[in-house]
Formats: sequence, C-alpha cells, structure tokens
Amino acid sequence: MGLATAGVAIKGEAAMKDNTRLAYAAAMIGGVLLWMVTAAVSGRMEAWDAPLYWKAAYPLGIALAGFLGYWVPEKAWRWGLALMLVQGVMPVLGGAGLGLFPLALVMLGVLALPPMAAALLGSRIRRRTGATP
Repeated sequence: MGLATAGVAIKGEAAMKDNTRLAYAAAMIGGVLLWMVTAAVSGRMEAWDAPLYWKAAYPLGIALAGFLGYWVPEKAWRWGLALMLVQGVMPVLGGAGLGLFPLALVMLGVLALPPMAAALLGSRIRRRTGATP
C-alpha cells in the first residue's frame, strides 16, 4: 500500500468514526426529544402513557433508526437500541421512582426490536444500492 492509499484509508476511518459518533448522538438526542415533546404535548409524565407516543413518536423513532442505519450501515442495529434505551432514563429524570426501572428497561428492549429492524433494513438498502449519502 502506497502512502497516498494509506492516507485515504486513514481519512476514511476517521470519517467513519465521526459518523458513528454523530449517529449515536442523533439516536440518543432523537430518543430524548421524542420522549420530551410527546410528554409535554400530551401533559403526561411518561410519554408512553400518551396515545401520541404510539401514533407519532414511536413511528418517528423507527423512521429515524432506519435513516441512521442507511447513513451508518456498520452494526446498524445499535441505532434503534440506543434510541429506545435512552428513553428509559427519561422517567427517572422526570421524577419517577426506580421501582419499575428494570421493567421499563425490559419493555424498552422489546420496543427496540422494530427500530433495530428498521436500521438493519436501512443498512441493507444502502449496501444493495451502493449509495453514499
């Protein structure tokens, strides 16, 4: 491998790390925002108690995970998982007790399956089309 090729490989790895960090940030910030906006608009302490969460926020989260999987296709499942698990912290920060926290994490783990699948689908589409965002 020549110096020029090595330089391109190093730049490519750095860009991939940057995209990975940005994708994690987008997934977690997206999850928090979906939770907070839904809770604020619905007047509920916990967003998933509101019908709006199931009609809008959860589908938007699945779509976000799909986009992130397309954008950063390596280990794409992690975008859906991060998006959902960060929401487990929100009730605790909102003043809910820790008594149901383990159950909430299990529930969010199950709820993470569709966003994880969407991220994997986005990754598969990206790889099949050979597209670059």
